[in-house]
Amino acid sequence: MTAIALLIIAVDLIAAIALSTLYYVRHRRRDLVVAYLGVNVGVLAVATMLGSAEVALGLGLGLFGVLSIIRLRSSEISQREVSYYFSALATGLIAGLGEASPWVAIGLIALVVAVMWAADHPRLLSRSRHQVVRLDRAIPDEAALRAELEGRLRAEVTAFTVQELDLVNDITVVDVRFRTAAGGHRAEAGTRARQRIGAGA
Repeated sequence: MTAIALLIIAVDLIAAIALSTLYYVRHRRRDLVVAYLGVNVGVLAVATMLGSAEVALGLGLGLFGVLSIIRLRSSEISQREVSYYFSALATGLIAGLGEASPWVAIGLIALVVAVMWAADHPRLLSRSRHQVVRLDRAIPDEAALRAELEGRLRAEVTAFTVQELDLVNDITVVDVRFRTAAGGHRAEAGTRARQRIGAGA
């Protein structure tokens, strides 16, 4: 193994640790830190051993497909977490194939980490929120439902989808996206307490 290959592997490992640390600091899920490191190192090892761009391309597409299936079948993995999976996979794949163009590979790995740092920054779209709200009223009218949600959440509703409208038990379950007013972080605890309105009644 050449010095260039060892350099790229070292850069990839640093990037994987940086991605995992970034995720843990912001979202505090230790199990996914292990998963991201494992995906990165595993893909790096396989791509390095195979050495063929065609084979590695097939491997990469196959792994992307597997992760897509996991996303569709799991309610515990969010789109944000899948993006970290893809980033860990991509950096491992780039490093495994990067010996022919080492500086391009290092630049692309750095780009992936930088984009994830910026895209998942807490200050980016910090006022946007997403909640599943359970109302203790059946509200079939969309305009009335929007007004009710805005009054309860004390925020501007940007989009919502009715998941359940139970006219017998007088319940509405809504997947709602909304934007808080300035200082919304202080009100977030109250919003969470109201996200399943009527559940404690």
